[in-house]
Amino acid sequence: MRWAPPESRSRYAIRDHIEANLDPVQDHQEIAFLSTCYDFPWDTHRALELALLRVFGIAKGTPLLVQTGELLQRTQKRYDDTVLILSEMLENGYDSERGRTALRRMNQQHRRYTIPNDEYLYTLSTFIFEPIRWNDRFAWRPLLEKEKLAAYHYWKQVGTLMNIRDIPPSYEAYERFNVEYEAEHLRFSENNRRLGVASRDLMLGWVLPKALWPLGAQVIHAVIDDPLLDALGLPRPPPALRRVVEAALRARGPLLRAMPRRRSPRLLTKMKSRTYPNGYRVEDLGAR
Repeated sequence: MRWAPPESRSRYAIRDHIEANLDPVQDHQEIAFLSTCYDFPWDTHRALELALLRVFGIAKGTPLLVQTGELLQRTQKRYDDTVLILSEMLENGYDSERGRTALRRMNQQHRRYTIPNDEYLYTLSTFIFEPIRWNDRFAWRPLLEKEKLAAYHYWKQVGTLMNIRDIPPSYEAYERFNVEYEAEHLRFSENNRRLGVASRDLMLGWVLPKALWPLGAQVIHAVIDDPLLDALGLPRPPPALRRVVEAALRARGPLLRAMPRRRSPRLLTKMKSRTYPNGYRVEDLGAR
């Protein structure tokens, strides 16, 4: 394993190791790996699903996403390809052989289309700030400032390797960009709705029979803020349901705090994928 965790089985061993021994600039890959794969694997996964939905709420970018057909006609494959490419970089390092192959594959995918730089900047920002905001709401412990800064430096470097221009020079500046961009561009369109419904229904299909999708949809809507629901054309849930769902997610905290830390990292690249049950080659991920 490239980044070994501390030997202690204390629930706070990862946190204490990061705080005492690691630097958010120089060690941002190690911090991102330990935080994501040991302390917050489930939370980060859920937050990045919401990040995807936030991108679908930006009306100026969704016509191209609908036009490609990938997200509507091959929704599961596109989801799995995205998760695996990003996970290859996070779990192995973007400078490892597999990480470089994943990055090259992602860049090949993007070069097929003309995508404005501001849309790249916004999408990249959601990978930083949605996990941070989710953890503020629901995680079993607060993120360290070092973890937040490491997320910024990790994704900034990935963005640089993707040739994204004008990445804001600090965490605070990038957060301002994210908030201001949404204030200007988070607007409803029918394309947004089609993409949002396809992704939401994909998630529902993982856990529920179709007859229960209407109920499950309300639960998903309950963790999404109203401006994004409006931009996606999805109905707002009853306030009481929102309170119940949020309380249930926060209730995980005391249970997780009482447990020892995870013995081994949760690696998405090692788990069976719905699209690739027999494994995959990194160079084959994405549309052909």
